[in-house]
Amino acid sequence: MSTTGSGLRDRRRFPRRVYGHGTEPDPRFSLANERTFLAWIRTSLALVAAGVALTAIQVPVSAPFRFAAALLLALLGVAAACQGWIGWMRTERALREHRALAGPSLGVLLAAGVVTTTVLVAAGVVW
Repeated sequence: MSTTGSGLRDRRRFPRRVYGHGTEPDPRFSLANERTFLAWIRTSLALVAAGVALTAIQVPVSAPFRFAAALLLALLGVAAACQGWIGWMRTERALREHRALAGPSLGVLLAAGVVTTTVLVAAGVVW
């Protein structure tokens, strides 16, 4: 449990698997972690919006390629939101336990997905 002397307060905080460990880090680090989480959420919303826009706006892209690219963008948006939440939890817990921070776990997948979407759209324009 918490070593901060505020065990009751830590049991009420969500998620307990994060706040139930270690000690309170410097608030600046927690706030920076929260800003990073919000940046992932903003990226997630942008990816989903791009997928919706690709289906709603008439662009010179073949229908099957457009659908595949839009679906991939929507899935990447969900993955970005998951990355944000998982990354926030991992980083906050590492800060509380004075451990080294890990890198993004889905970063390579998201980058590959964006490249694949770009190739799909380009292929749809050509065909």
